[in-house]
Amino acid sequence: MKQNDRLRQIAVLISAIIALIGAFIGSGAAGGTPIAEASGGALSADATPVAPDGPAFGIWSVIYAGLIAYAIWQLLPAQTTAARHRRLGYPIALSLILNAAWILSVQFDLLWASVPVIVILLIVLIGAFRITLASRPRNLIDGIVTDGTVGLYLGWVTIATVANTAAVLAASGFDGFGISPDVWGVLLILVAGVIGIALALYSRGRLAPSAALSWGIAWVAVGRLTGDLLSTPTAIASIVVVIALVLATIIIRVRAPRPLPERTTATR
Repeated sequence: MKQNDRLRQIAVLISAIIALIGAFIGSGAAGGTPIAEASGGALSADATPVAPDGPAFGIWSVIYAGLIAYAIWQLLPAQTTAARHRRLGYPIALSLILNAAWILSVQFDLLWASVPVIVILLIVLIGAFRITLASRPRNLIDGIVTDGTVGLYLGWVTIATVANTAAVLAASGFDGFGISPDVWGVLLILVAGVIGIALALYSRGRLAPSAALSWGIAWVAVGRLTGDLLSTPTAIASIVVVIALVLATIIIRVRAPRPLPERTTATR
């Protein structure tokens, strides 16, 4: 083990703690304003046609649990010198810092700053996702804790980036060039769906990104059918995109060639 390995492991652990503190503040439990109410409610469930309904954000509990599990997992001796964790450590740490920065930008009414932050977060997570694709997990636990967490994180941040950008544009007074909000809603959901299918193709049907993205889009449909901002076209488009994304991911996964088992050298 090198000193750099220990520094990387500690950086991931500290970043996870910072992200948890940020999440605690963002929930309103520590006296901060809940995200849905911060920045004048720009990120509420009824702020834009592509805002997911409130319960959708429950997925953060799963993602944070996975990130804490990863922070602990990568501390274990078996992972200390593993090549994939050497490559993943700092991108994961950076994503956690960016996560906290996004929450603080919204809390301090710097809504305009939240877009570049979440876009950079998305780029970092795409990089981390590529690393998981390029290196096979050590075992089932590594696959769930590492690959599963990164995949869920990426899938959710993808739809969150779309919703966040739409919210900032709406808050800034953007009128959509006179185009109907329903049309914008449908177009943005279709963009999210295309990104999701592209991720499924690139990853040969990884389930976690598609699951998180489908979850977010499904709650957009619920919000547009039951919330204060109703939009039947956006709801229908969301339902169609979820079905298409789920089916495409399953088909791609089933038809993708399986990796060959690693060869072992027999001893006589």
